[in-house]
Amino acid sequence: METDQTRPAPPGNASPRSGQFMELWDRFLNWRNRMVMSRDFRQWAARFPFTRPIARRQSAELFDICSGFVKTQTLLASVRSGLLSAMREDARTYPELMAATCLPADSLDRLLGAACALKLVSKRSCGRYGLGSLGPAVIGDPGILAMIEHNAVFYRDIADPVKLLSGAATSTELQRYWAYSGNEAASELDESDVGQYSTLMAESQRMVAAEILAAYPVGKHDWLLDVGGGQGAFVTAAGNAVADIRLSVFDLPAVAERATMQVAGAGLGDRFQAFGGDFLTDDLPAGPDLVSLVRVLHDHDDAEALGLLRNIRRSVNPGTVLLVAEPMAGVRESSAVGDVYFGFYMLAMGRGRVRTPREIRKMLSQTGFAETRLIPTNTPVITQMIAATA
Repeated sequence: METDQTRPAPPGNASPRSGQFMELWDRFLNWRNRMVMSRDFRQWAARFPFTRPIARRQSAELFDICSGFVKTQTLLASVRSGLLSAMREDARTYPELMAATCLPADSLDRLLGAACALKLVSKRSCGRYGLGSLGPAVIGDPGILAMIEHNAVFYRDIADPVKLLSGAATSTELQRYWAYSGNEAASELDESDVGQYSTLMAESQRMVAAEILAAYPVGKHDWLLDVGGGQGAFVTAAGNAVADIRLSVFDLPAVAERATMQVAGAGLGDRFQAFGGDFLTDDLPAGPDLVSLVRVLHDHDDAEALGLLRNIRRSVNPGTVLLVAEPMAGVRESSAVGDVYFGFYMLAMGRGRVRTPREIRKMLSQTGFAETRLIPTNTPVITQMIAATA
């Protein structure tokens, strides 16, 4: 559900009655804040039967925020040490886990305790340990594993968040990782420049592709063009799901070469064609009746994003459908992803921003798309989606 939290309405749009209500509400919130700042009030609220559940829940939520960085590192340690992979097939005994992780007993105890608390691991019968309720999703999805490892890069950039927010961090790990970011000669990048991030995108793209294909009937189209499609993970998933659909990717030349090899390796080469170029400035191939932007628009600042949408609209025929699939801000079901994670990720990357569905739909209208609509997805935390018709 879209909210207006990130874009408050101008005061002039509010009626006098709603303005008075908001003023009273602000006063109430200020009073509440003063009360909660009081240690005596917090202690009273924790004892009083009617406020005790609220006080306990909010205390837990606050500590969850405070300790979040330890949880991400516990997850990373559980993956890197081999703890989770050791349990892939069956529960393991303590000696078996010591042998698999090469950790001393006291360290393994700490990691098992933390992993159990996070539901990555659970205690089983006869003193054994197996995957918990969240563990199978981690170990069973290469995209999640790739993101966990990639977060180690991001983690270094947000070690000093105020420095990052103030603009004092002139060079970041993510800027170097995404070689095309802010690079005026992006079209000249070679295999060594694009290989690492292209592989990450392909691994993490599979779960996004599954969400898109479950929510939108790609099979009613004849030709899918994935703009900024990397090495072809989405078109490969679409080609496997839909027989006879023509498949194309438009990306930087070095990335397009990787796409040709990857899609051919998946047995779809006879239906596929890759186009190399700069999608911000170069003409796109004419003729596709479905164009996709999968986690692309939020990588660019407003001026570039508008330029990309204009380029697509200029290149396609009337009636062509454009699918925008990416994390979005102001969406209640996925605010931790759209507003928190990717908000800071884009800042560290040095370009782009996460937008609300309303903002994206406005940009689509500004660039000549006559009809836009939100398309619900099964798992909004993975992606949200908007379809627009040229």
